[in-house]
Amino acid sequence: MSAPLPQSNGPKTGVFEGVTVYHWLVVLIASFGWLFDCMDQAIFSLARESALKELLPAGGDAVKFGGYATTSMILGWATGGIIFGMMSDRWGRVKTMVVTLLVYSGFTGFSGIARNEMEFIAFRFLVGLGVGGMFGAATTLVAESVPSGFRALALGSLQALSATGNIMGGLLAANLFQPGAKEVWMGYSGWRLLFFVGVLPALLVVPMIIFLREPEAWKRAKAEAAQSAGAKDKQVGSIGALFKHPRWRHHATIGLLLGVSGMIGLWGIGFFSPELVSRALEGQPQEIVDRVRANGFVLQNVGSFLGMLAFTFAASFLSRRLAFLGSFIFCLFSTAFVFKNLNSPTDAYWMLPMMGFAQLAVFAGYSIYFPELFPTRLRGTGVGFCYNTVRYLAAPAPTLLGYLSTRMSFRTAAIAMSSVYLIGIIALIWAPETKGKPLPEDEPASV
Repeated sequence: MSAPLPQSNGPKTGVFEGVTVYHWLVVLIASFGWLFDCMDQAIFSLARESALKELLPAGGDAVKFGGYATTSMILGWATGGIIFGMMSDRWGRVKTMVVTLLVYSGFTGFSGIARNEMEFIAFRFLVGLGVGGMFGAATTLVAESVPSGFRALALGSLQALSATGNIMGGLLAANLFQPGAKEVWMGYSGWRLLFFVGVLPALLVVPMIIFLREPEAWKRAKAEAAQSAGAKDKQVGSIGALFKHPRWRHHATIGLLLGVSGMIGLWGIGFFSPELVSRALEGQPQEIVDRVRANGFVLQNVGSFLGMLAFTFAASFLSRRLAFLGSFIFCLFSTAFVFKNLNSPTDAYWMLPMMGFAQLAVFAGYSIYFPELFPTRLRGTGVGFCYNTVRYLAAPAPTLLGYLSTRMSFRTAAIAMSSVYLIGIIALIWAPETKGKPLPEDEPASV
C-alpha cells in the first residue's frame, strides 16, 4: 500500500476509474468512524427521557431537561467541530480521527454512570466534542484520498452508512436494553447499559492507526505552508484566513446557511420523534411505548439511509443545487405532516421513515458539498465551520421546542419550527455549483 494515491483534483473520469483497494479501505474505515458516532447519537435520543426520569428529583420535567442535555451536546459538537477541524488541517486527518473517536466513545460510557442530571448534561457536552470533530476529519480524508470521479459517491455513501449507526442504536434499545427498564443487569437500568455499549467503538482506533495514512494533498499543503514562513495566503487551519479571502468567505457563508436549516430541522424537531410517539401512545404500557419508539426510530433511519442514497445519486447525476432544493422542500412538508398526523403505532411505522428520508437526505449533501467548497489548507477548517458552527445556532432549538410546548401543543410547536427549511431554500440562490469540478485551491477566482 505504499504506492502514491491518485489525486482527487485530476480530470473528470468514470466513477470507479482509478479506485484501488486502499481507496475502499479509506471509505470503509472513515464510514465506520462516523457510523459509530451516529450510533451514539441514536442511543442518546432514545435513552435521554428514561435517563432523566431516573436522575431528576420526583416531579422533574424530563422533556425540559432532555432539551437542556441535547443543547449541551450540540454546543459541544459545535466546539469540537471547529477546534478539531482546525487541528485536522494542522495535525492531519488520521490523527484527528483517532483522537475524536476516543473522546466520543469514552464519554459515552461516562454518561452511563451519571449520578444526577447535571453530570449527565456535562458528559453529553464532552461527547459532543468528539462527535463534532469526527465528521470533518473523516470527510476531508475521503475527499482528498479518492479519485475525483468517485468522490461524490464515496462521500454520499459515508453519510448514508451513518444511518446504519442510528439503526443499530434503535435495535439495541428495542431488543437488548430497553431504556426504561429497571435493574436489567447488576442493578443497572437499561439506559445505563446502552451508554456502556457505546464505549466499544473505541476498538476502531486499531485499524485507523494500522491502515490509514495522510493524503498527499494535505502533505503538500503542509509543506507549502512551512516553506512560506507564515504567509497569510498559505496559512493552514486558520479561521481568519478562511474569512479574509472573498471566495472562501462566500462559500463559508453559504455552507453556514445550508447547514443551519438542516441542523435545526433534525436536532430541534426530527430527533424528538420518540417524544412524539410517547404523546401519541399516552396511556399505553411503558413496554409498548418503548418498543414503538425504538422500532419507529429504526424505521426513521431506514428512511434516512434511502434518502441519503437518493441525494447522492441526484447530486452525482443532476446537480448539487437541485438535490438540495428538492430535499429542503420535502423536509418542510413531510416534517409538518408527520407532527400533525402521527397518532398510532401504524402511523409511526410509515410516517417516520418518510420524515427520515427527507431530513437526513440533506446531510448527504453536506458530506459531498462542503469539502468541495474549500482549498486543501483550509478544507478541514471550512468543513468544520460549515457543519459545526451552525450547531451554536441550532443549540437553542431543542430548548425552544420545549419552551414553545409550554405555550402551545408540542405538535404545533414542531410544525411552526419546520419553517426553518426556508432558510436553506433561499440560500441556494447564491450557492455555487460544484458538480464535475475539481477540488478548489488558491487560484484567483471570482465569487
